[in-house]
Amino acid sequence: MSMTSNLPVPTQLLIGMQLGNGYGSQPGAWRVPGVDPKSYTSLEAKIRHAQAAERGKLHFLFLPDGPSHIGDIEHEPPYYSLDVMLMLAVLARETSHIGLVATGSTTFNEPYNLARQFKALDVMSHGRAGWNAVTSSSEDVAVNYGKRLPSSADRYGRAHEAIQLVQALWGSWGKDAWVHDQASGQFARADDIEPVAAGGKYVASRGPLYIPPSEQGQPVIFHAGGSPNGHDLAGRYANALIGAVFTIDDARAQRMALRNAAERAGRDPNEVKFFAGLMTSITDTKRTALDRRITMMGTSLPQRLAYLQQMLGIRLDLSQLDTPLSREQLANARPSTRDPRSSNALKVAREGWSLKDVLAHGVIDYHPVIAGPAIEAADHMQEWLEAGAVDGFWISPDIDDGIDAFVDGVIPILQARGIFHSDYGGSTLREHLGAPAQYGLDRRLHD
Repeated sequence: MSMTSNLPVPTQLLIGMQLGNGYGSQPGAWRVPGVDPKSYTSLEAKIRHAQAAERGKLHFLFLPDGPSHIGDIEHEPPYYSLDVMLMLAVLARETSHIGLVATGSTTFNEPYNLARQFKALDVMSHGRAGWNAVTSSSEDVAVNYGKRLPSSADRYGRAHEAIQLVQALWGSWGKDAWVHDQASGQFARADDIEPVAAGGKYVASRGPLYIPPSEQGQPVIFHAGGSPNGHDLAGRYANALIGAVFTIDDARAQRMALRNAAERAGRDPNEVKFFAGLMTSITDTKRTALDRRITMMGTSLPQRLAYLQQMLGIRLDLSQLDTPLSREQLANARPSTRDPRSSNALKVAREGWSLKDVLAHGVIDYHPVIAGPAIEAADHMQEWLEAGAVDGFWISPDIDDGIDAFVDGVIPILQARGIFHSDYGGSTLREHLGAPAQYGLDRRLHD
């Protein structure tokens, strides 16, 4: 039986925005007319996107990271930003309220470096930094560090130790240690800045970290993942979990699992917020959105069709992309039990769309897709909120000006419905998320 029998239903949505390579979430976004093909290296593009998100009063920007590339570099740009920490340092200067969250792997980074980078960003941004603490899970990342990917047990064992050590280092400079008194000549109280001298099976550091607290004390911890190990990690240390869910039922189950994990660890489950992903193509009509997504699919259509074929368990013909599935095909289709997206793919196919249009609905994308008018995105978000399935969403627009389309189209609808704030209630990320004050380790945690 669940420890938390009833899921509370939030009254207000929390919303973050993903920033990636500067083009958008779709591999072909860089070729869309009006998109600057040089945005991959453009600071101006990233600044424009961040400022648009802040104009919409979004709670945070999220920069995923994966230090490798195994895609089709001949035709598609790398998915990630050039360097997430350098990028957020720039955006800290060009924004004033929005939270700044980046991924930093515990598998191939030393805790002291993570602690220093994220706390420095937190101070530079006046308390707006968040660390998405994750484990690396692919061999292509491991080989870039000259290593093999550790086992799951070792990756998560190291992650638990690394997060605790990072938090200990964040708290090693006492909250009131910085005096900076020019008259007396005392810069800091040395007795309040102490080494942590901590270590375990995987990581260790003497410390201390030579960075004072920010306006929020220390960065907020995020985690991305939906496995039992991920829920346990987030339940113990995080204030936000970025999930990948495709149905309301799945979202409710994951949100419940997260809250139960927090309760087991000795924390208040209300301190941990669950965010579902949502990919958007916001246009005046669904047809316009589908056509744009078809253009962006480009040369990947054959691979996508092959995957759809596996999801539905029927043979699909590449020469029939412009026609709907036949009655016989629909009668024989069986959603794959191994892929939670399959039921939605069959539902869309049964609506009579062509094969190309079915794929353009985003049925094989990494998150649910809204392709069409802004009200469809608002309805989706409100339905999931009122079902207790989420505390909020993190949005991945299809192209760079999709951020403006979301801010100018979806946000006013949510505000008019009273489920999204009209302005920031504070200046720190901790305030945006309703996360409690914390400096150093959380002493409440059970072993």
